[in-house]
Amino acid sequence: MKYEWLDEHLLNKPGVHKDYKVEWSMIRYMVRGKMFVTQGGDNHGKPILTLKLRPEHGAVLRQQYKDIIPGYYMNKEHWNSIYLEGDVPDDVVRQMADEAYELIFAGLTKSAQKEILGESNQA
Repeated sequence: MKYEWLDEHLLNKPGVHKDYKVEWSMIRYMVRGKMFVTQGGDNHGKPILTLKLRPEHGAVLRQQYKDIIPGYYMNKEHWNSIYLEGDVPDDVVRQMADEAYELIFAGLTKSAQKEILGESNQA
């Protein structure tokens, strides 16, 4: 897979866990049950990564890169998919992954954020 570093990058973020959703045939990355990245395939079996982004940022990226499309099987305004066999630079994917995490983390309660950050400081 392209972006071999991505799994480790996501799992190193405080409070992140991943699972496999059999019904969707997708790997999900989540914080406290809130999904921020998925990895699976489109209806042709092409591998995709889907990430939550600010709508205005996702729109700009879709204009810049042909391999970034509106979120596959997701809300097209808030989610964006990347064809993993495409040509999106690593630094752009890393930035997208970081933003997806930050959006979900910021939406957690302050107490959940403190608890997660406390857990990561103890590790």
